Amino acid sequence: MNILVLSPGFLGVKIGGDALSTAFGVTLLFVSALVLLYGSYSLLFKSPIVIPVKQIKTREDYEDALMHYRRVKPLEKDITLAFEQLERMAKRKDTLLNVLNQRFESTELSYKKFASVTEEVEKLFYLNIRSILNRLNVFDESEYERVMNPKATSFSKELLLEKKKVYNEYLSFIKSSIGSNEEILLKLDKLLLEISRLDSFELGDIEEMPCMQEIDMLIKQTKYYKQ
Repeated sequence: MNILVLSPGFLGVKIGGDALSTAFGVTLLFVSALVLLYGSYSLLFKSPIVIPVKQIKTREDYEDALMHYRRVKPLEKDITLAFEQLERMAKRKDTLLNVLNQRFESTELSYKKFASVTEEVEKLFYLNIRSILNRLNVFDESEYERVMNPKATSFSKELLLEKKKVYNEYLSFIKSSIGSNEEILLKLDKLLLEISRLDSFELGDIEEMPCMQEIDMLIKQTKYYKQ
């Protein structure tokens, strides 16, 4: 647009011509530069809109929510691992459903049992992600840095210890939730392995499968869990 406006045959605006034309041309270039800089800043540095945790529904929503915290230095590795877990969970579920569709009819009780357990485990997985997001939402990185660097603050030792305890609990909870999700992924791997080993299934046999018992126990342990 600037090239068009400053063209000799368009509007008569010319830098180096009369004072009014030069002033207008310089102003146009200056405003254009500001617009370009603001646009670049918005794209590179402006924080994305964060969806409230209670409104998150899809895997993409979870990824977008985690993306907001990707630059939180104390948790960079944990957030990266959480991203990887989301991808692996989607792959495990797809693989498991494909295996079930190959071995059973969707109307069979065996299929329904495996599919139901898979769905329950997936719910637990995303419940852990929600819990992580709830903690991240109230985690203050700048305050954490001050607490972990005593020279940068004038707090008493007792107060610093209490603050460190609080922030260490944040970190421990997030790491624990990620560890729980890793355990869930492992149990799904075991389930796939056990399904592939068996040639035929009876509903009673399914209930006795070691991995199914582990998964059932995990579901029961978290039955009354609340965020």
